[in-house]
Amino acid sequence: MSKKVFEILKNSLSKSDYQKVERIKNQTVHSFIAQYIDICNPSKVTVCDDSSEDIKYTREAAVKNHEETKLAIGGHTIHYDNYYDQARDKIRTKFLLPQGKYLGPELNTMNRDKGLKEIFGILKNIMKDHELFVKFFCLGPKNSKFSILCIQLTDSAYVAHSEDLLYRQGYQDFLRLGKNANFFKFVHSQGELEEASLGLLVSRNIHKRRVYIDLEDEVIYSVNTQYGGNTIGLKKLAMRLAINRASKEGWLTEHMLVMGIHGPNNRKSYFTGAFPSMCGKTSTAMVKGETIVGDDIAYIHNIGGKVRAVNVESGIFGIIEGINDKDDPLQWNALHKPVEIIFTNQLYYDKGKVYWNGKPGQKPKKGFNHSGEWYDGKKDKDGKVINASHKNARFTFIMDILNNADEKLHDPKGVEISGIIYGGRDSDTSVPVQEAFDWTHGIITIGACLESETTAATLGKEGVRVFNPMSNIDFLSIPIGKYIKDNLKFGKNVKNPPKIFSVNYFLRDRYGNWLNHKNDKAIWLKWMELRANNNVGSLKTPTGFIPKYEDLQTLFEQVLKKTYTKEDYITQFSIRTPENLSKIERMFDIFSTRVKDTPEILFDVLKEQKERLLEAQNRYGDYISPYNLI
Repeated sequence: MSKKVFEILKNSLSKSDYQKVERIKNQTVHSFIAQYIDICNPSKVTVCDDSSEDIKYTREAAVKNHEETKLAIGGHTIHYDNYYDQARDKIRTKFLLPQGKYLGPELNTMNRDKGLKEIFGILKNIMKDHELFVKFFCLGPKNSKFSILCIQLTDSAYVAHSEDLLYRQGYQDFLRLGKNANFFKFVHSQGELEEASLGLLVSRNIHKRRVYIDLEDEVIYSVNTQYGGNTIGLKKLAMRLAINRASKEGWLTEHMLVMGIHGPNNRKSYFTGAFPSMCGKTSTAMVKGETIVGDDIAYIHNIGGKVRAVNVESGIFGIIEGINDKDDPLQWNALHKPVEIIFTNQLYYDKGKVYWNGKPGQKPKKGFNHSGEWYDGKKDKDGKVINASHKNARFTFIMDILNNADEKLHDPKGVEISGIIYGGRDSDTSVPVQEAFDWTHGIITIGACLESETTAATLGKEGVRVFNPMSNIDFLSIPIGKYIKDNLKFGKNVKNPPKIFSVNYFLRDRYGNWLNHKNDKAIWLKWMELRANNNVGSLKTPTGFIPKYEDLQTLFEQVLKKTYTKEDYITQFSIRTPENLSKIERMFDIFSTRVKDTPEILFDVLKEQKERLLEAQNRYGDYISPYNLI
């Protein structure tokens, strides 16, 4: 420890807190903490280890510091963000790149030297009169090949409390690894505060909000914001760092759920799945009868020739809108348990109750929410009606409280993956479920070519197709072409890679009617599990393998107690040739113009698929019944 670092730590920390830092035999840890104490100038510094006392201190500080307030059910608290701080700030989230480095046109970047100069200027004395929490965490199960250690510096007790629920503690791992600890770093300040709803304090200077990602030193900077997507550094911000590291080391960081699908004779097969927002990711992870390992981010490694994955997190930071006792019993039950849960940006009413949009029962006429004191019909300064609860309102709890939490949630070896699912919102092209011919075909035609239609809630206009390879474009920290190459290479190094599937819960007929019921996804999951274990056959189409009618008929009867007719089957699984050809043309255009480093094999595979579709079209017409392919 250098003299300067020693003096900063000794003068800023209590004796016990200094000892916590000093016991970690890692000079980078010492220097990192000291550097930002010196820059940010907090009035108090609290160093937290893995002890229940320190976790309790953080939880209580969130209430004491007026970032959360208690609710009627024991363990429940509510937090509010600034009215204009309710989502990820995509415009001000930037990668800091040295001169000459390029990530592609899809990514928001700026010069590293310029960005660091700006962020250090904003951070100067930003924590004056604030308490700095120094927190140690582990991404992935502890003491595992998958583990990545992290240090979070934040002056927000709410952020620190959230991460205690979402991630595994990591202080003991820092002690164990000492100088060998290779960790991610996070610096967050909520900045100057102002009083908002229920007397809670929120970030004031939203116009100075910045989220900067330094890939060189693996540091995330987040300032003048409280919203979790901008501040809970270990979530999507750490995901960007991990994608970059994984690319260098030969593994994958994916925006994927991990779940166990139960098959015959008590068999359980594990799947990962990637879905853009509003496309059924959470509802898939929560299908009745299956078990959940993770709902958001997965690390995937080739271990001994087998693909294994872990949930990076141990909790859920989930969207609460629409959750109800009928459609979402697992989440509903968890949200009513007297355990530690943070509610964010819902309506507070009747001395500690919470209401969110779509919650069963009568909507309260007044209360408090992210806009302050609220009443039904209230409008903001732009004349827009303010809902009782924000559409992006959240809940945060540890995953263990879910009744469907999988037994291998914390297994350091992860789970062996049998299948990978990609799903999007697609009204007119893809069948409800389909298996790729092989790994390369699946990564290219399903994963890399993933696109999803917008809803009115997301962009104000429905039906706009958004290109989103592997449902990961918002979080990539490497060029898209490089990302696709990494996925292709990963599968080639595995003897028997997982099968790759597409699902589409949003297919419509020519009259605009839905062709899937919301519960049908349970059937598609069961069929994929059977295919992954070679228990059922399939029909080969120009775009992949689809189920046979008899197998789906049996599954619908067994699982949903529902009759599945041949008419249903033909309507759902007929190949829509013109729409599939149109998609291929869109992909040719995107990959030849927007993705400069596209691997040549992608064009070859798409060309082959186009030729198969044209041949089938010549033989059977535009819309091909699966019975033509038997």
